Amino acid sequence: MEPEIRAFWDANPCGEGLVPGQGFAADPGEFFTRYDAYRYRTEPHILSCLDAIEFSGKRTLEIGLGQGADSEQIIRRGALWSGLDLTPESVARVRLRLVTRRLPHESLAQGSALAIPFADASFDVVYSHGVLHHIPDILHAQEEIRRVLKRRGELVLMVYAKYSLNYLLSIALLRRLGLAALYAVNLRGDSAYAQHVRNARAVGLGRYLRLENFIHANTDGPQNPYSKVYDRAQLARDFPGFELVRSYKRFMHGPPLPVRRLPLGRLLGWHLWAHLRPR
Repeated sequence: MEPEIRAFWDANPCGEGLVPGQGFAADPGEFFTRYDAYRYRTEPHILSCLDAIEFSGKRTLEIGLGQGADSEQIIRRGALWSGLDLTPESVARVRLRLVTRRLPHESLAQGSALAIPFADASFDVVYSHGVLHHIPDILHAQEEIRRVLKRRGELVLMVYAKYSLNYLLSIALLRRLGLAALYAVNLRGDSAYAQHVRNARAVGLGRYLRLENFIHANTDGPQNPYSKVYDRAQLARDFPGFELVRSYKRFMHGPPLPVRRLPLGRLLGWHLWAHLRPR
């Protein structure tokens, strides 16, 4: 499935359609500025979470780079940064950010988390925000992460939270009911809703609505090939080479519900952050 995942994210760079105005191709520098402002205005907890991680002087590998916003923040916090992304598009964009903003770094590589192109025990920190839940063979990926981490290193990740308002109410209930209604009226067109209807017709409505299938198309768009949700028990199952040190949830999210301002992110947030140590 990795080629399909690579093709999807290469064609749909993470965050590309989130900010108004001209896209990346028109003015990359201005796009980065607008994207970063949007990201940290919408998810301000990211900056405080980064502040709580000891990056200064630490050899740090970031897996999954998107537009490179967190990459820049990590570098500016003193990390000896290296980056890895599955897609040529993200690597090209982040390379441009690093060069134009004169951000010091050690390495930037295109490659897979299933075959990390770095030597054993290379890093003090591995950081991955919103990426590892898109890897079907996560058991293999966590072995590779453990291999490149130093014995007393730290893996910091963010994955989608199972016990969140977005998963339990929005995805599991409201969106499935909504899709069943749109399917019944045979919605057509180019919208994301119409794409969901086409997806359902391709495999059958009942099969498409099964949560183990529905989750893929309801996190990062109806054509997203793979996603997964986590709780602490699932983290333990998928990262057996690590000990979970602490975890916490942030970011109220549950479209179409207007819940972002509800002060419940620590209880029902969509983002599950976890800090793990190699066993």
